Amino acid sequence: MLRQVLGRAAAAGTSLKVLTEAGIIRPYSPVVLAGMARVLRQWGTGPAGGFAALAIRSPHQIGLIDELGSLTYGELHRRSNSLARALADLGVSEGDGVAVMCRNHRGFVDASVAVAKLGADILYLNTAFAGPQLVDVLAREKPTAVIHDQEFTDLLAEAEMKHRVVAWTDDEVEGDSLESLIAGCSDDELEPPARHARVVILTSGTTGTPKGAPRNEAGIEAAVSLLSRMPLRHGWRTHIAAPLFHTWGFAHLAMAMLLGSTVVLRRRFDPEECLKVTEAERCDSLAVIPVMLQRIMALPEDTLDRYDLSRVKVVAASGSALPGDLALDWMDHFGDNLYNIYGSTEVAYASIATPVDLREAPSSAGRPPWATVVKILDPDGAEVPPGEPGRIFVGNGLLFDGYTGGGHKEIVDGLMSSGDVGRIGDDGRLYVEGRDDEMIVSGGENVFPKEVEDCLARHEAVAEVAAIGVDDDDYGKRLKAFVSLRDGASASEDDLRAWVKKNLARYKVPREIVFLDELPRNATGKVLKKDLVDHD
Repeated sequence: MLRQVLGRAAAAGTSLKVLTEAGIIRPYSPVVLAGMARVLRQWGTGPAGGFAALAIRSPHQIGLIDELGSLTYGELHRRSNSLARALADLGVSEGDGVAVMCRNHRGFVDASVAVAKLGADILYLNTAFAGPQLVDVLAREKPTAVIHDQEFTDLLAEAEMKHRVVAWTDDEVEGDSLESLIAGCSDDELEPPARHARVVILTSGTTGTPKGAPRNEAGIEAAVSLLSRMPLRHGWRTHIAAPLFHTWGFAHLAMAMLLGSTVVLRRRFDPEECLKVTEAERCDSLAVIPVMLQRIMALPEDTLDRYDLSRVKVVAASGSALPGDLALDWMDHFGDNLYNIYGSTEVAYASIATPVDLREAPSSAGRPPWATVVKILDPDGAEVPPGEPGRIFVGNGLLFDGYTGGGHKEIVDGLMSSGDVGRIGDDGRLYVEGRDDEMIVSGGENVFPKEVEDCLARHEAVAEVAAIGVDDDDYGKRLKAFVSLRDGASASEDDLRAWVKKNLARYKVPREIVFLDELPRNATGKVLKKDLVDHD
């Protein structure tokens, strides 16, 4: 009993320290505190309660900036009230689902908050999905309505849907638009629903039809976990370049609700435009996926030198591994502000690599944040010794409850599989070696494509690379690599094979290297290896 009491006291002390340093615990007037407490009790800590609380504590502060201009927290709150009423008039009610297929702009936020205020679930659709994927997902999830940008109208044409609302419009639309619905309804306060909304994030779909991973409202523990190893602060201006429909982009929108951040959005990512916006809007932090960093660092040196990012204190990357020496290249140019987060839609944050980690061990995934356990298990579920590879299992308070279509990730002693293989190094850091279904046995030797990908990525001529296992009559399996070269660079298959042979064991040298203009990727930057399997 004493141990439990001391443990809870230590946890409370850690939370208090982290939240105070981040500026979340700060003095407010009794009236504001009472209003925020009431709102969070009635509406919860998700999009509905989070933005309603911001409207109470800082109604006139700029909360969002996009291509259309700026909106205060008060304006965002009132817009979502109007939209919620309009959606209710269309037939959306508590417990229903509403699909949202929007790029990064105010409409995404309007839709998310409004749907949450109705107690309906929010299903985020990947903006890079193909028509058949969308039809399959919508047929499985059966949302009552879909809110989408006008550019996706044709993609959604085959999906059966009761109601459609167009968010971002490029020209006149037939039917309901988000702005017309907002303009047509009162923005008076709403009655809170009996249930709080769930957010359903879809898996990447790199190996098949995307699965829905629902999440209930994250408590304060989720924020403490992230902030324990990433120094985001109250009142910062943050450019969320990562897609908001993705776990990582949405996580920063959720953090903005807690930190009172000003969120800067752009509908499409362009590497130079990202630098320009981050500098012009005086952003303190930047949220990206790794391929965005790759594309920025591929810009000419004189273009990179044109932008001053000295104000940026945190560049937060997640969604896939940082290839080669990308972390060092970024920090050498823009300073030691890069944080790389390893996790998944299902387990949330598993480990965080700080700038110190990335300087000392660029290929590591860092260490677990507060209240998170990472263990490496063998096929029988037993923990392996440090340095030995095995399956990565994660335990925290953020694990998902199972896919909407049924099924779950494997769980061992309360820890959930991340789907990856890795090891804990002698330095105590986590090293991720690849997907547990990507390892191949070539001539009796275990080979992980990621190690070979990282090696090739360090070649001066290589812009990006992916490797897969293919059948081989002599060796059982062999590696086949796909490479995109930097603009103006040249390298032959023999050059690249010699490079791998110089740095890795002979059995890890790809037998075949295919040159492509670019690798196929989804909207969150993950390489679609299933599209490479049949590529000649």
